[in-house]
Amino acid sequence: MKILVINGPNLNMLGVREPDVYGTETLARINEKLASYVGDRATLEFFQSNSEGGIIDKIHSSDADGIVLNAGAYTHYSYAIHDAIKCISAPVVEVHLSNIYKREEYRHKSVIAAACAGSVCGFGADSYVLAAEALLRKKGV
Repeated sequence: MKILVINGPNLNMLGVREPDVYGTETLARINEKLASYVGDRATLEFFQSNSEGGIIDKIHSSDADGIVLNAGAYTHYSYAIHDAIKCISAPVVEVHLSNIYKREEYRHKSVIAAACAGSVCGFGADSYVLAAEALLRKKGV
């Protein structure tokens, strides 16, 4: 099984950006934790882009069996990413480090959620682990 992990805008700044909200772990460390958890049950591919188009292109070109997607701020207004998810057959799990429903009002709405198989938020780096586990179970791995 292959899982693509996509991280959107500003997630390359984890560990520096608002540590009181997002924690002190870097994106590289989160990826390491996820790889350790998944082990040999799946092949992981990691991708990060601050560009909406880059994320859309990656979704379109992916041959993954499932996608873990933290679209960052694009979550709240990118109908283009929503539509890209609808273009593919692989399940996508939306992920957020923080609980978006305990934050600013504009963060409470996800326009990509309806296109996703499910959503995980509020568990920090473990949100990625929970999303990957859901995809693994869906495939019976």
